Amino acid sequence: MKALLSLPFFSLLWAATAVAAPFSVPAPMDATVVDERPASQQERLYPMGAVRKISGQLRMEAQVSGKGELASVTWELPVERTALEALTTARRALQAQGAQVLFWCEARDCGESSLWANEILGNSRLYGSDEQQGFILLRQATPDDNRLVALYSITRGNRRAYLHAEQWQSDAPLGRLLPTPGTVLRELRGTGALDYPALSGVPDVAWAALLARSLNQDVTLRISLSGATAPAWRQALIDQGVRGARLEEGTAATQGLHLELIR
Repeated sequence: MKALLSLPFFSLLWAATAVAAPFSVPAPMDATVVDERPASQQERLYPMGAVRKISGQLRMEAQVSGKGELASVTWELPVERTALEALTTARRALQAQGAQVLFWCEARDCGESSLWANEILGNSRLYGSDEQQGFILLRQATPDDNRLVALYSITRGNRRAYLHAEQWQSDAPLGRLLPTPGTVLRELRGTGALDYPALSGVPDVAWAALLARSLNQDVTLRISLSGATAPAWRQALIDQGVRGARLEEGTAATQGLHLELIR
């Protein structure tokens, strides 16, 4: 596996190289490694929904799981950095390399921090306030699309902040994985725009349904759609229940489908 390089844009906040090859997440600037685990074969489960425990069993809306090679590192952040800042910067760095966000939650939308720390990530140092946590699961771009990167940030009661990153290379093809509707909405609100280079042809029914569910979680949002097949995508979203008045055809030069929030 080939290590990803951090981009110049992030060089002020992040070290120039990864912690250890082939790890693909660059280290936060001035952070201290407090736990590092080399790649080994393990079974892994990554939630794609809030984590709860009911009758002694973990419960979540969806998940990605399997066997593969797992490596991880945990950094303690310097006092001038926040956990959310580190999480955001890591996400942007990976997305700049073509990674796709599959699941993104913050605070109580993630569920219980104790379950993330002890049951999901197996690192008790990561237990903190439910309100001060964040998790992002990303899938790396082809040809490394059987590799997932998980990011978890937390601020503990003693105000120490941590960023934990895992890189998991699945032994089996992961197949088709779509982001959750809540994740698409959070990303659209947070970044103002979404790009889907692969959505360049006839509208895909599953993707149209997903985007419609995402947009209909907040009926006040209006967006523009750009791309060669943008008119067809607009109609597909209308067919899925999105009001036409909320959808405009944009003019952005793009490969595939580009969605932009109209402020």
